[in-house]
Amino acid sequence: MAKKTAAPPVSPSVPRDDTADTARLLAALQMHWGYDEFRPLQQAAMLSVLQGEDSLVVLPTGGGKSLCYQAPAICMDGVAVVISPLISLMKDQVDALRANGVPSAFINSTLTAQEKRDIAADLDAKRLKLIYLAPEGLDSERLIKRLRDAGVSFFAIDEAHCVSHWGHDFRPHYRRLKFLREQFPEVGIHAFTATANERVRDDIIEQLSLRQPQVLVGSFDRPNLTYRVERRNKLPSQISAIMERHKDQAGIIYCISRKEVETVSTQLNEMGYKTRPYHAGLSDEDRQKHQEQFIRDEIQTIVATVAFGMGIDKPDVRYVIHAGIPKSIEHYQQETGRAGRDGLEAECWLFLSGKDLQTWKYIFKDQPEAVRKASERSLLSMLDYADGVVCRHRALVQHFGQDLPADCGDSCDLCRGEVTFVETPLPTAQKILSSIHRQGERFGGEYTARVLTGNSDERVTRNGHEKLSTYGLLKDQTMSVVQDWIGDLLRQGFLERDGEYQTLTITPLGRKLLKSEGTVRLRIAVSDQPESSEFQRASSGRTRRPEKADSMEGVDAGLFEELKHLRLELAREREVPPYIIFGDSALREMARLRPTDEEGFLNVRGVGDKKCADFGEAFLEAITTYCEENEVATDVKAAATRTIVWTTGPRPREAASSSALKVFPMFEAGVSIAEVVGKTGRALSTVQGYLGEFLRSRKIIDPSPWVDPATAARVVTACEEIGSSDRLTPIFEHLGGTVNYETLRIVVTCLRNQKVDEE
Repeated sequence: MAKKTAAPPVSPSVPRDDTADTARLLAALQMHWGYDEFRPLQQAAMLSVLQGEDSLVVLPTGGGKSLCYQAPAICMDGVAVVISPLISLMKDQVDALRANGVPSAFINSTLTAQEKRDIAADLDAKRLKLIYLAPEGLDSERLIKRLRDAGVSFFAIDEAHCVSHWGHDFRPHYRRLKFLREQFPEVGIHAFTATANERVRDDIIEQLSLRQPQVLVGSFDRPNLTYRVERRNKLPSQISAIMERHKDQAGIIYCISRKEVETVSTQLNEMGYKTRPYHAGLSDEDRQKHQEQFIRDEIQTIVATVAFGMGIDKPDVRYVIHAGIPKSIEHYQQETGRAGRDGLEAECWLFLSGKDLQTWKYIFKDQPEAVRKASERSLLSMLDYADGVVCRHRALVQHFGQDLPADCGDSCDLCRGEVTFVETPLPTAQKILSSIHRQGERFGGEYTARVLTGNSDERVTRNGHEKLSTYGLLKDQTMSVVQDWIGDLLRQGFLERDGEYQTLTITPLGRKLLKSEGTVRLRIAVSDQPESSEFQRASSGRTRRPEKADSMEGVDAGLFEELKHLRLELAREREVPPYIIFGDSALREMARLRPTDEEGFLNVRGVGDKKCADFGEAFLEAITTYCEENEVATDVKAAATRTIVWTTGPRPREAASSSALKVFPMFEAGVSIAEVVGKTGRALSTVQGYLGEFLRSRKIIDPSPWVDPATAARVVTACEEIGSSDRLTPIFEHLGGTVNYETLRIVVTCLRNQKVDEE
């Protein structure tokens, strides 16, 4: 049977000659999954398994973590043991493996006694390649003996961040998995997770007793996702507008509380949508029923608390909506990561309410003090992200210690020009900074907003701050708007939070702004916009840019819908989720290439030998019939490029963009960033990105036109002391957060240019 020629694997090079192992892995991918190439880091991760090493693999949701242990399991003798925290996740993965012709099973409390005996018999007869277990399932000595007799090829610890106290979803039973090293000293152990910062990664390695593991960390960026943040204003209508764009497509709506889950679900159902609630207050039976309805496409939208989603392997979620702020960036990254797992486009919306902070603090109140403080710090980091005025893709990856060479362009509200700004922000920013100064830099953001809006509550009057010259200077604004502006000043480095009570202090950059030195941006929500001309939007008259088109180029939309209906029928016959049959990306390629024979069908990415045998006849008949009836061309040659976007790390830039080139002469003349912003009308973050391109393109080694020499010298010294300039976060932390990321980026880029020049 014909197969596409395999493209060169996209993964780090390895020192050994791995040609034979790579060929075995590609053969397994082609036969069982219909893939002819590796996604980023997959080759290195799979080779690590095959060669008996330990490893820790951090890949974003949708980055192909499961394949990193599933494909090697097929190529090795014995059975691979996968530790997974959730029953639903086990079932989904085993269903998908069996559909692809991979003998596998799971053991958990949902099985009958006879089903457990059947699986035990399969283990004893060495008929299984993978078996999924909950961590507590390994408490059985009988099972341990059975695994030892069957021959364990390796252990894969999925959702490995659950091992760490520092992770966002710690589970005590995961902490006990260290005993696997004692019980199976010669067997490789491999940890997989989507969210783990450096501290969590180190803890995972220690707690699992990994031996000199290969640590592979992919990019945390998800370029196929579009991020947006808005103030809550008539929430049902805001959600409805998104759902209308995604009719008959899957979505998840997250709420902070159970009560709000019920309210939002009821409101949307009354508007004619078909949703189901999901939260811990429902019975186990109802939760399971609603989850199954969602997975099997019987309903399109689930409204849930954060209790939902960790075990969901549904790849075709086209939107994730947060009706309130998540409690940490880690949770936000994981929850939004449930959108677009198939690599196709998806939207992620966050609707903020002024009550969110108080709601979470109430939830945190019963936590031990140390845990509560850590929870509040994580929440404030999430608020900083939401308040941000820099590219949201860049802000997210920076939180995880990575960076992007340029802003996303059109994959977040800020870069798309959808966020509106105060036309003359400097006087307003100075009023805020001046009030903080006159308050002695001893109060937080909410209190400062009270003073500026002229709120005469007991605390303000007790401190005598109703007598300050700044009292009531922004009385025509709402508290939420002023707090948003304070957040803007924090994100741009004009303010810092200090100490246990998160009091606001003015940075040296902020003191310069008080002297009218520098450029600032202040957002303004349309719903909160006053009629005063001083606060007219800078982008007055601008309409929202059209949504990015789905990756449907060349796809016959009618045929795509026909194939979706066929997929649903087959899934219901087999009582499996539709995506187990084929994912949306495979259906789109079928509707693009429109094959009429088995050879052409096998050339569709996602069609392996087993699925071709099981479903080829039905899908080929549907394609042929549709094309004949609608006079549509068949057997179209594949385009040179794919529409599916895999996260390969920072967006490549082989040459400077045309927009950046236009401002290069200004940088060459030593014009400051603020002046370039003023002359071009571009956003500060955009100009900073242009400067980065200029530095790299011209191989500039002297940062002094943009960074004062003393600060540059401190950064260089910090790089020397930590022995690296590869990542900005360790440098930022080494300097105690006293130098902002944009300054670090300028100096480090020049330092790297100098090293390249010396070499």
